[in-house]
This record gives sequence, structure tokens and C-alpha cells, in this order.
Amino acid sequence: MDAATPETTSSDELARAGVQATGVVGSAQADVVPIAASSSPPEYSAPALDKALDILEVLSSADGPLSQADLAAAVGRSVSQIFRVVATLERRGYLFRDAQTGLYLLSTRLFDLAHRQEPLRSLVAAALPVMRRLADETRSSCNLSVYDADRMRVVCQVVSPSDFGFQVRVGALFPLQTTASGLVQLAFPTAVMPGAGHSAWGGDDAAQPTPARDAALAAIVSQGYLVRPDALQPGITDIVHPVLDTEGRAAVAVLTVPYVATSFSERTAEFVGERASIAARNIADSLLGTARSAAR
Repeated sequence: MDAATPETTSSDELARAGVQATGVVGSAQADVVPIAASSSPPEYSAPALDKALDILEVLSSADGPLSQADLAAAVGRSVSQIFRVVATLERRGYLFRDAQTGLYLLSTRLFDLAHRQEPLRSLVAAALPVMRRLADETRSSCNLSVYDADRMRVVCQVVSPSDFGFQVRVGALFPLQTTASGLVQLAFPTAVMPGAGHSAWGGDDAAQPTPARDAALAAIVSQGYLVRPDALQPGITDIVHPVLDTEGRAAVAVLTVPYVATSFSERTAEFVGERASIAARNIADSLLGTARSAAR
């Protein structure tokens, strides 16, 4: 909702503002508990805002992506009562709608607003000291990215202390299916990724899973990391390691060193890869602590 929207905004007013409706889509497999109604009426009422907040809260605690029918049931409304609000949240970037399934996920738009999502804050706090050591040891920049709907979002970065290097903007989004960080994330999928694993490809036919791509992901899992030329920047070699969860199966984040090999390079790619591997494990240990150690 826009900050200037008055408290009396209704779904009809959203419709007049030009918000397009979407149809009902297939149901998800997650169990969702409806939100209980308040025992006393509020002093002021903003029905559209209430619906939007209810939807965000439901998706934040859901085990997986949800359909409009699931969302409507969870917030105690009909599909026709929520579909304009859902469309607005999607248009504003708070929700992501999978093009193939029509199911909705919560994006990291709230991270864009204020960096106040606790898991990301904790991740960045755990990663930055390790990444600073990695940059000093390798004389290379490094960045950390996380899965955000069908893309990878850079959440923190440490710039090379050398006179030259390669860096990306914090907050930048990159394709999941065609970048090295995205392939590592696909190889070590999290539970919230739709069609988690080798089938979690976007709607573009060119990016659909094939035996070759499945074999490539299997090779990443077997090796535990990925080293390959950068798909967007000639002369850059991406050295990418997953930051794994307590079971060592899902990547909670992906650590990338964009290695620049020139006659001025102070470290070899092999050395950088070894240090990046250690750094990824150290980030996981710092973030997950005793739970990770106990799971080994």
C-alpha cells in the first residue's frame, strides 16, 4: 500500500486505482491455520491494510508457497475479497508469484526497506568478519547471496584490498538458473524453493531442466562447490561455495569470490578456492553454532 493511502482505503478503491485482478490458482500442500479474529473491534478500521498484513504474516510462517485459495482460507476471507490486495502486494514486490504453479512466496522486499529481517541481520553479522579475513588472505573481493524467489540477492560484500578487483552492488539481483551462485543454490536447495532441487527452474524454456543440467548440479553436490568462468563478465572466474545448514544439505547462503586472474594477481585460483571453502564453513559455524557441530 502507498504511504499516502488513507486509512479508509477499500478493495473497491484499489480497483479504481487500476489494480488488475488475478484468477484463482491451484492449491498448495501446506497446512495453514486461519488467523483468529480479534475479540473486540478496532478503534479505527483499514480493511485493505488488514488484509495485506494478514497475508504477509501467513506467508512468513508457511512451510511453502501458497495459492490464493490457501491465502483466503488462512485469513478467513473469500478469494474475491483478497485478490486485489494480493495483486497489489505482488506488483509492489512483497510477494513473488511462480509463473508455472501460480503459487505465492514472500520476497525479501522488507529487507530492501530497512535490513530489519532478523535472519538476514544474523547472517550478515556472522559472515562479515569471516569475509574480511577472506578478502585480506586472497586479495580478492567476495560477496554473499541468498535465494530470493527465483533469483539470487547479494546481501553483503567485502571489497578487495588490492588496487584492482571485481565487485557487485549489495542488493543486486541475479538469475538463479544461469549464474554460478544460482547453480550452487539449486544444487543445495532449501525447503522454501518451489520444486526444490534440480527442478527449481524458472518459466523460460531455455532454462528448463535437462539431463545435462541435472548432471551439472549433481557434479556440484559431489564436488561441494563450483568454479567456472563468470557468465556475465569475461576474465572473471567465479569460485562459489555453499554455506550449509546443520545437516549439510541446504545452502542458507552462497559465498562467491569473483577471481580476477592477471599478471598482477597476488594469489592463485587454487589458493583462493581453498580459503573460500574454509570461509564458507566458518560462516556456517558462526551462524549455526553448536547445532551444526552436534549434527556432524
